Amino acid sequence: MDDASLPAPLEQTLHSARALVLADLAARDVADSDVVSLVEDAVTHRRWWVRQWPEGAPYVAGLVAQDVQDALLERYGRWPLCPVCDAGDPHALDVEPELGPDPHWVCGKAGVVVAPVGGLR
Repeated sequence: MDDASLPAPLEQTLHSARALVLADLAARDVADSDVVSLVEDAVTHRRWWVRQWPEGAPYVAGLVAQDVQDALLERYGRWPLCPVCDAGDPHALDVEPELGPDPHWVCGKAGVVVAPVGGLR
């Protein structure tokens, strides 16, 4: 296997993670070309990661979402903003579990699950 290839199930996991995060970005109207490039960078990084630890494949979607969230914070600001809390400073949702399957966007202040990764509206 060369450096660019992964077994088909692992590559499909990466494609699924990309699609979920892109859906959330599009739902919040921030999926411009610069932001999509951040997603591609995150997927490239996680391709290396999942090659090193194939058993971690169920965690890839949450990790890509966190990677994109971190990159957006550095370049553009918090994302996605919490739709639950009306008062106080705007804050971003968190991905939970931080390292686990079935990741969700959660408001840490209110302790409320907002949507699964890929399910923002």
